[in-house]
Amino acid sequence: MAVPKKRISMSKKRIRKNIWKRRGYWAAVKAFSLAKSLSTGNSKSFFVRQRQITKQISNQALE
Repeated sequence: MAVPKKRISMSKKRIRKNIWKRRGYWAAVKAFSLAKSLSTGNSKSFFVRQRQITKQISNQALE
């Protein structure tokens, strides 16, 4: 026969909730940091093709 589980204390519930929130916070910080490095061109983990950008710049210089 099914027996109901014990109730989780408020402090334990709060601790688990804060851990869950903190994980989301650090994921957001990492994502923002990566986006910032990509926008400034200082990224070490992503390689962006520079050829297309230089073609556009050279075309603008010719005009």
